[in-house]
Amino acid sequence: MIKKINLNHSFIFFLLVNLLISLSLIFFNFSISPLICLILILLIGVTHGSLDHLKGKKLLEYYNIKNTFYFYIAYIFVACLTIILWLSFPTYLLVLFLIVAAYHFGKEDTQFLISSNNYSNQLFFTLKGSLIIFAPLFFHLTETIELFKLLLINDENFYLILGKFEELKIFLLAICLSTLASIYLFLKNYEIKKMTIFIDYVSILLVNFYFSPLIAFTIYFCFLHSIRHMVNLIFELDKKNFSNGVKLFTIKSAPLTILTGIIALISLYFLNFKVILDDAIIKVIFIGLASLTFPHILLEYLLEKNEKQKT
Repeated sequence: MIKKINLNHSFIFFLLVNLLISLSLIFFNFSISPLICLILILLIGVTHGSLDHLKGKKLLEYYNIKNTFYFYIAYIFVACLTIILWLSFPTYLLVLFLIVAAYHFGKEDTQFLISSNNYSNQLFFTLKGSLIIFAPLFFHLTETIELFKLLLINDENFYLILGKFEELKIFLLAICLSTLASIYLFLKNYEIKKMTIFIDYVSILLVNFYFSPLIAFTIYFCFLHSIRHMVNLIFELDKKNFSNGVKLFTIKSAPLTILTGIIALISLYFLNFKVILDDAIIKVIFIGLASLTFPHILLEYLLEKNEKQKT
């Protein structure tokens, strides 16, 4: 059932991408402002991780810890530490964030099709997910560099390396490796529902070719990655009744979604005193997502590790 739903979702996402591309070609001034990107990410993107508090309670049970206060402290600590390290070592944190994001995107967009999560599959997940990272660098290097500079990346050597990578066609090579990883995951234990992999692949290339890095990321993150993860969570809440699962997910995800939105808006308010609104929005989106991604992935890793030990 979940494979069928995600396959249909991939078709819908592909149609959405083509609709947006058609609008951009018909109406030359058609665009999505950074503010709209932020609103979409807060309403849809952030929501897909808003059940982490329930997963945290489950993790604490493995360690025989009853007080959920410890989970919230640990989660907030990792999030705050990420921001502090980003402000102190922005280039290193950006590179680490991109590597972690590649693995996260590749795994969560594909894992429902792959029964095994061995080390080789994790490598292929990372290569597949790296398309999200390398496509904007390949199609829109100048715009991507401008975005990096807004994220406090002022290391000239870093940009010289990116320029050398472009000259040596490294970004194209990385996209080719991502393509091969998608082919491998598609052919391994082949079934028709794995067409999801290639539909997503084409959609991601199209959205990155036609749109700026910020818009392309927002479209992918909200309407493909986040919704797919939500579907998995909905099934975990109620495997027999999808509609009831949606209802439960909406209720249970609301508190953390609202709290995250409030924190993001407060951060935006204070940043707007120092930089223009659009630049402040970009900082809030990407540094904020990094601060949420690291504790989210750490939580997923610890849960998976303990579940394997239990079985």
